[in-house]
Amino acid sequence: MTDISHDRLLIIDFGSQVTQLIARRLRELNVFCEIKPFNTVDDAYLEEFAPKAVIFSGGPSSVFAEGAPMPPQSVFDLGVPILGICYGQQVMMHCLGGKVVRGHGTAEFGRAFVTPSDEKLPLLEGWFLTDREQVWMSHGDHVSAIAPGFEVFGTSPNAPFAITGDTERNFYAVQFHPEVHHTPNGARLYENFIRLAGFKGDWTMSAYREEAIANIREQVGDAKVICGLSGGVDSSVAAVLIHEAIGDQLTCVFVDHGLLRKGEAEEVVTMFRDNYNMPLIHADEQELFLGELDGVSDPETKRKIIGRLFIDVFQKHAIEVGDATFLAQGTLYPDVIESVSFSGGPSVTIKSHHNVGGLPEKMGLKLVEPLRELFKDEVRELGRELGLPPSFIGRHPFPGPGLAIRCPGEITREKLDILREADAVYIDQIRKHGLYDDIWQAFVAILPVRTVGVMGDGRTYDFACALRAVTSVDGMTADYYPFTHDFLGETATRIINEVPGINRVTYDITSKPPGTIEWE
Repeated sequence: MTDISHDRLLIIDFGSQVTQLIARRLRELNVFCEIKPFNTVDDAYLEEFAPKAVIFSGGPSSVFAEGAPMPPQSVFDLGVPILGICYGQQVMMHCLGGKVVRGHGTAEFGRAFVTPSDEKLPLLEGWFLTDREQVWMSHGDHVSAIAPGFEVFGTSPNAPFAITGDTERNFYAVQFHPEVHHTPNGARLYENFIRLAGFKGDWTMSAYREEAIANIREQVGDAKVICGLSGGVDSSVAAVLIHEAIGDQLTCVFVDHGLLRKGEAEEVVTMFRDNYNMPLIHADEQELFLGELDGVSDPETKRKIIGRLFIDVFQKHAIEVGDATFLAQGTLYPDVIESVSFSGGPSVTIKSHHNVGGLPEKMGLKLVEPLRELFKDEVRELGRELGLPPSFIGRHPFPGPGLAIRCPGEITREKLDILREADAVYIDQIRKHGLYDDIWQAFVAILPVRTVGVMGDGRTYDFACALRAVTSVDGMTADYYPFTHDFLGETATRIINEVPGINRVTYDITSKPPGTIEWE
């Protein structure tokens, strides 16, 4: 946990799929915040975390539902500012003596416009530069009577209490979502809220680095650590950070599982051995992984097999290096968010991550996860702070399960070899056209279908592939990259001409949501 000397903001999550965007807005303002599911926040946690302010997220539930998500009543007695968003507004009114009613024709989904009341509210400074403000609504139930002490500061056609506040207690509540892109001036509302709460904005990456190093030293002591090094940005930054903290107590294990991109194993091993004086084991485990994955098609089964085998490999090398006590991983905040479902609560697990959820007891190792509180762009910032080469920090994300999840359906060595070659051509094209740094992530997925084609005078019956390229800030939301048709045509021609086994190329233009960035 981050040093108590920092101002902290607590986000109580009621199951909204965009709760993490609230955290992003706050991190951009140099405010440390933590997202906690509503059913994990109790009096003891509130006392330990000691938030300087609290935000209630949105969520899909109704306050009328049996077992509806609720905050602890003690949160209202902390004496700190609270901001309720959408369901967070409704639950605040419900708990404090207001009234909420079911939809009854006043539901709002999508763009709406809020107009101000005659009263001024410090939370809205810089808002309502015209006679109305565009916001994004997503609610069925709505507030029908505000709690005692609250006033109305903004209304929309279907939300007569769109913005409410109790300035005496510094409690505020809005029916819309200021964290999403479709509320253009939403960031200003968060700026005003943290200013009203008295935050210093002192959570910087330099401070995080110093605290993370101190925390690692305190956690590890004089024990030995092995680090699962994938060669991606996350595990590389984690390795360099931990090495700065404990030196040769760290041994990195690079697992070559046969699911890497073309030439990747050599590139990663060379980079670390040439630039960092740290022990590194190159574990060639291709036969182990590909043997167990042979013929497996279910995506969750793939992830679980890979996760189990990683554990087995790390356990083997932990013994080799002299009974290591800790396993270090590059787990990020989005990994944690996507992998956690409230017990009986409103959100869903999107997909399992092989490096989230602890370790089996038989392994006898404890986890070190110094990046667990960071988003991807923050990890890159930390990498720059640590002096990693820019070319390495700027690498596109690559998933721990590797090409296994870019090969929907049954995994075979033939398909992996074809996929490696197609991906190499695609990335070469992107670099040739100077687009690599404009794109968050790009890759090829080989599809579990064969299609008829004609090459020369002959009939072919080969695989189809899909190109994927997205823009993003933190990986939690993404949009497809708008390649020109000339680029796509040129790339498709190169892949079909240069990669035996592919005769059809498609381009995936799905955003996240509704899709995920990876195919599995």
